[in-house]
Amino acid sequence: MMVRFKNTMLKLALAGLIGAALVGCGASSQGSANAEVPASAEQVARGRYLARAGDCAACHTAKDGAPFAGGYPLHTPFGTIHGTNITPDKEHGIGGWSSDDFYLAMTDGVTPDHRLYPAMPYTSYRAMKREDSDAIYAYLMAQKPVAQPNLENGLSFPFNIRAGLWFWQALFVEDKQPDVSAGSSASWQRGRYVSNVLGHCAECHTPRKFSGQMDFSRQLQGNTLDRIGAPDITPEGLAARGWTLKDLNAFFATGLAPQGSAYGEMYPVVHLSTQHLSKSDLSAMSTYLLGDKPPAPQPVRPVAADAAELQAGRQVCTAVCAGCHGGQGEGKPHVAVAMKGNSTVRLKDARNLIVATLDGIEE
Repeated sequence: MMVRFKNTMLKLALAGLIGAALVGCGASSQGSANAEVPASAEQVARGRYLARAGDCAACHTAKDGAPFAGGYPLHTPFGTIHGTNITPDKEHGIGGWSSDDFYLAMTDGVTPDHRLYPAMPYTSYRAMKREDSDAIYAYLMAQKPVAQPNLENGLSFPFNIRAGLWFWQALFVEDKQPDVSAGSSASWQRGRYVSNVLGHCAECHTPRKFSGQMDFSRQLQGNTLDRIGAPDITPEGLAARGWTLKDLNAFFATGLAPQGSAYGEMYPVVHLSTQHLSKSDLSAMSTYLLGDKPPAPQPVRPVAADAAELQAGRQVCTAVCAGCHGGQGEGKPHVAVAMKGNSTVRLKDARNLIVATLDGIEE
């Protein structure tokens, strides 16, 4: 399978090289305007809100690093890609970019210097409103420049050939993502934009095909991210694990809900992004994910398992879990969330429960 995949990518990369030559190297021919952009305080504030909604800091800020100075490693099946410096530094950041350059990078994955790997979610940002892109640009340009060089990516041949991205982008960048829920209310419409575009939920929760493009036939039906899995967040998938509008709102706002707490890749999403969103936008996201007429949350059902396995599991749980999570898995306030009815425990795939047990949950 991997051999087939690498052969396919090699063909794509070679085709991209040819394509780039035919179009005069595409991105590199555009140049940047380095324009002065007068921004109002209102636009900068709006940009700050939208940058948080887009979770820009998560990928463009290294642990203990300067905000937006890059260096955060994103581990992909093709190798490691590092988030870049998007401070106004003219040498290492985006200080030489115009708002037009920024909009093109956000929506087409094309910068004045090169094409972007789809680790940058331009496949979702593609539908971003121009005024929202301009506001984010104004906010970033109002930040302190940081003269921090960008780190080299750790991609092996042929994935390190950026010219191949021309072909990838021509094939796989879609203007619109499919909806997984039904609705027409103003809240549902806003939630579609916040979830699909700004929040780019599909980038983690939609399975990928062999060339790394999202499989829109299984939109939001869950995906594997390194060691953990991003769960199914379709209306049916959420209802099967007991989620309601109220509980989703609480989860996005605080990272806590009766169904459990945010951890793994979802922790920075809540910490850096969703907790800062307005109540109306949080409600809109929940409305979009569940639809205008949410399916009824499903109760916890007994699992079919061997009696000896259940007894062995009960003994281990009593010995190592009950101290914090309660003897009946009911949880303890300010100590640990409930395991009874927990969304992770209810997943069909035990991957996340096992990884959380082995690794713990980062605070």
